[in-house]
Amino acid sequence: MTHRSVLIEADGGSRGNPGPAAYGAVLKDAETGEVIAEEGTTIGVATNNVAEYSGLIAGLRLAEQYAPDAEVEVRMDSKLVVEQMSGRWKIKHPDMKPLAMEASRLAPFGTTYTWVPRERNRHADRLANEALDGTRSGVTVVGENPGADSLIEELESPAEAPRRGWAAPAGEPTTVILVRHGVTTHTLEKRFSGGLASANPGLDEEGRAQARAVGAWLAPLASSVGAVVSSPVRRTLETAEIVADLLEQNVEVEHGFAEMEFGAWDGKTFLEVAEQHPDELDAWLGSLDVAPGGGESFRVVEKRVLDGLQRLLDEHGGKTVVVVSHVTPIKTLVAHAVEAPLSAVFRMELSPASVTVLSFFRGGKDGTEDRASLRMYNALPPGNDAFSQGGPW
Repeated sequence: MTHRSVLIEADGGSRGNPGPAAYGAVLKDAETGEVIAEEGTTIGVATNNVAEYSGLIAGLRLAEQYAPDAEVEVRMDSKLVVEQMSGRWKIKHPDMKPLAMEASRLAPFGTTYTWVPRERNRHADRLANEALDGTRSGVTVVGENPGADSLIEELESPAEAPRRGWAAPAGEPTTVILVRHGVTTHTLEKRFSGGLASANPGLDEEGRAQARAVGAWLAPLASSVGAVVSSPVRRTLETAEIVADLLEQNVEVEHGFAEMEFGAWDGKTFLEVAEQHPDELDAWLGSLDVAPGGGESFRVVEKRVLDGLQRLLDEHGGKTVVVVSHVTPIKTLVAHAVEAPLSAVFRMELSPASVTVLSFFRGGKDGTEDRASLRMYNALPPGNDAFSQGGPW
């Protein structure tokens, strides 16, 4: 469903200020009042203001994912956040500056901010308190989410090649089922988590359960899967091994699909990086060519990922292949497939243990030019309520 305008209701709170903190965010259709998606998530120990800004950021991410072309109005009972984001109050506290910067980056042009009394913000407040009470965690999407039957129908239906003056495709397409790894402690704590040079945390129990859910979702397609390929990083290998076992496959390793290296930032939260490397972070945000100290830029990662894709197509052409990878490589492959600029990676959200499907066709006069189509994006298997986490965690 297309939404022309949406409302974001957001809140956050800390029991102790600072103390255990969480945020709540609700995305609604502005015309009907229908809830599109909602989120309640804890953020560890933080202040009320940090929690409120975190709620705003979460709401903007929901709008970006579920209503990307809509006009946005934000309603909050935090006078501080509303006035600062409206540009009427200066942002003086160092903890608020990177949060306001991230919110500004996510907010579409023309986003408006409205202060409302607390009693008119009860939905978002309830979500934050439920998260603090341990009764909810993550995003809930209202309406249909692709389920097991729709996945099988999609992958068993013939893939359609993009035409646009292009010759008929030669042979069967290569269908690539991209799986993001399950959650780790870094995912939950929102820490930068890179490739082989990183601290390399493994899956936690939730992450292993998510991997089993993906494997079970794909299991009806086992006879069609020709290979399971993984990034060499621990969290992807652990996810791939669980999935491959359910598909009765061995795991092959492709180094090109490893996560971006974050160098000196690895293992740190966004706020820690903002405090310790403010100039580097300012240069990196929104840039494709700037790399963290000792890390990789998006351009460098793009070349590595596309080289890995070419090896995959050469080795497994015409087959269905499950590829277990990370946020940055998967977004890079999607941008490449739909011929979008690499900067499109900044406009995508990707949940842990989500499934994205691309089909690659070989065509052209000499049968060597590859074209692709996007068949499914960021779908969650039944039982996986992973919160949307598009950052490099």
